[in-house]
Amino acid sequence: MILERWSSVRWRSFAGIFASAILFGLYARGGVAWGLGFVALVPWLLSLQRDATMLRALASGALMSVAFVAAVFYWFGAAIGAYLGMGAASATAVMLLLAPVLQPQFLAFALVRQWAGRRYGPVLRALAAASAWVACEWLVPKLLGDTLGHGLYPSAVLRQVADLGGAAGLSVLLLLVNEALALAVEQRRRGARALLKPLAAAALIFACMAGYGLARRAALQAPAPPAPTLRVAMVQASITDYERLRRQIGAYAVVRKVLDTHYALSASAIGDHGADVLLWSETVYPTSFGHPRSADGAELDRELQGFVEHAGVPLVFGTYDRDADGEYNAAAFLEPGRGLLGFYRKTHPFPLTEYVPAWLDGPWLRRALPWTGGWRAGDGARVLPLRSADGREVEVVPLICLDDVHPDLAIAGARLGAQAILGMSNDSWFTDYPMGARLHLAVAAFRSIETRLPQVRVTTNGLSAIIDDSGEVLASTATGDQAVLTAMISARDPAPTLMVRWGDWVGRAGAVLLLALAALSLWRASRRRAAAAPAMQATTLDVVVLTPLWRTLAAALRLCAGAGLLWLAYDMIARIGLQIQSLAQLRLFAAAVVAPALAAWAIERAFAAQARVEGATWVLEQRRQRIELPLASLAALRPWRIALPRSGVDLRLAAGPLWTRSIALAGPRALQRLLAASGAPIGWEGRFAAAWADFVQARADARRPRLDHGLAKFALFPLLLALVAFRLHQVIAFGGTFGEYYSYGLGAYLSGLLIWWASWSIGLMLFAAMLRAGIEAVAVLGFALRRTDAAALRDALEWLGRVAFYLGVPVWLGWRLLGAQ
Repeated sequence: MILERWSSVRWRSFAGIFASAILFGLYARGGVAWGLGFVALVPWLLSLQRDATMLRALASGALMSVAFVAAVFYWFGAAIGAYLGMGAASATAVMLLLAPVLQPQFLAFALVRQWAGRRYGPVLRALAAASAWVACEWLVPKLLGDTLGHGLYPSAVLRQVADLGGAAGLSVLLLLVNEALALAVEQRRRGARALLKPLAAAALIFACMAGYGLARRAALQAPAPPAPTLRVAMVQASITDYERLRRQIGAYAVVRKVLDTHYALSASAIGDHGADVLLWSETVYPTSFGHPRSADGAELDRELQGFVEHAGVPLVFGTYDRDADGEYNAAAFLEPGRGLLGFYRKTHPFPLTEYVPAWLDGPWLRRALPWTGGWRAGDGARVLPLRSADGREVEVVPLICLDDVHPDLAIAGARLGAQAILGMSNDSWFTDYPMGARLHLAVAAFRSIETRLPQVRVTTNGLSAIIDDSGEVLASTATGDQAVLTAMISARDPAPTLMVRWGDWVGRAGAVLLLALAALSLWRASRRRAAAAPAMQATTLDVVVLTPLWRTLAAALRLCAGAGLLWLAYDMIARIGLQIQSLAQLRLFAAAVVAPALAAWAIERAFAAQARVEGATWVLEQRRQRIELPLASLAALRPWRIALPRSGVDLRLAAGPLWTRSIALAGPRALQRLLAASGAPIGWEGRFAAAWADFVQARADARRPRLDHGLAKFALFPLLLALVAFRLHQVIAFGGTFGEYYSYGLGAYLSGLLIWWASWSIGLMLFAAMLRAGIEAVAVLGFALRRTDAAALRDALEWLGRVAFYLGVPVWLGWRLLGAQ
């Protein structure tokens, strides 16, 4: 019977995953299928049982990520395989294997939804799961920048909501509607009232989206006041596969062919279309302009400048820039009579093709991936002018290829005064895979919706496009065509949007909501434990029951978190200084320290149990399992020599071997007292086992839950210190407490506060680690000398550590502030 039930649950889960994957595949194809985004998750949600374990939820999320990649990104593996020369089948297999890494939001969503569902009602469960989805996508940005909300692009009305929260905001709304519909299906047998509530919620969300979209679209279509206008000509030459051409006709002949084709098309753009500005695609000039490597390169530079002088119109083209630090993928702005106006350097180079992180780079990687480039990342958004011969001028923010999948650059450009987005890309590797080119165009169009900046976008061989401030593609070229596409852009300031004001805020808000729910859950749990402690103290004990596999995994995760913290400390000391300077460091901290620590904590929570004695039986009560051991079968306790993932004991059975599971707990003497109180005096196995158990128990007895709680030490206390330092920074840098908010908006202000908070949190973690190392060293020394007052020494050391942490750091901060004055 149990096997039949398990088989039914398993196949229902597989069926839900398969159905959702099919719906996602249709949804991703666009067109009229955009409506499927509101129901695509429903089959999978129905298969996620409330009583399932966290492990099953994790497995379901992993399988859903694989199915999603197979249904939506089936073309990507073939494109990568063709580009790398490894074959479509091999590349697709690798991509499916890495699906949980490429689409980790499914895992985060399933785990948080399961966790929240056990503690809160369906509303908070849905909000928590949606927050986990967008927070994961914010913390671990995906290569193509894709999110669920991009599928609503074909809806001219609903996509307008993106100026409030970006594509991530649309994802949250889609997830909430899916949750409401799934809840309606679950409650269909509980009466009309139970059914209508979630249906009404879903209808209300959709109605609000449609109402806002209609109002916003009508406002954008209202007549605008006249403004200086430029005609921009985008030249799509459709010359690809430079390597093949180089082998056939030689490197110089390839450059000659590319330039001559662009010269001819540009002459047509000026003569036939009256172009005021010429726009060529990414890396169309395949050497460093202004920094020639040879005499031929210098001659080509002079030739290109001569063409601009003869044409009498500015030219923006993709090239490379160089400085003492290295080479950059860049856009050069050339003007007649003025020469080189400036460069924009690509901020987000393509990983493992254009650049490799320093920590991963090395001779072995270069041998394995010989095509990998060595370009460096630029230093952020830059606004440059496009100027006609008669003085008309439009300020533009250039975005090169992957730059347009990140909202931050377009938003920064809008804040700097840009009046249009100038996109440049080389999508030639999508030539045989039009889904990729269409996805890239849709993602790029969201930058115009979020900022209300019109966009001109040129690619090597399609899809070049003209995009207005509502995200509508007014015209585009076909893939593989040689074409000239002209667009009119005006020196008109964009309509204000919440995205420009607050930045890409949805993922951060989701992370904050999750932290708040976690804090609420911890507070509730502490209240329950405090209420139940007097009655249960003598009869029960909180433990964690781990198999060797799960103990090894939890220990490895703890070690990874420690190693990540040490690496971050080393990187700060050796390279960047003792401060957090960017969100990239926060993401590294989240991925290398917080994520493995939370995963280890989740494992311990999943296998938590209460130990008690019932008659002649020792009982370990878990959420879904009850383990019973006769007291007569227990022979001895053996404390762990290596306290990972924390301290614990192994059980020696009377039959001889160790029990197949281990017990993790803070105080091993408490377990011995619990067993002894039932009339089963069990001793310690090993020469120093009893003394070591006393040492570990002294550490447990010296703890003060409120002062030593991680949330207090590494979240609330750092926030207090960060607020003081952040206010001083605001006054010095911006002239007032809210100076950055008034200058750059709420998003920039909160990002700055987050960086300061994280900086203090990481610093205090490192300081706490140093204190812990000192305390343990002295305590171990006292233990080794067999001091009779070892427990009192431990307690005194712990209090000294708390004083140094909670009082010493504020005193140091005050001394620094007074010294600075």
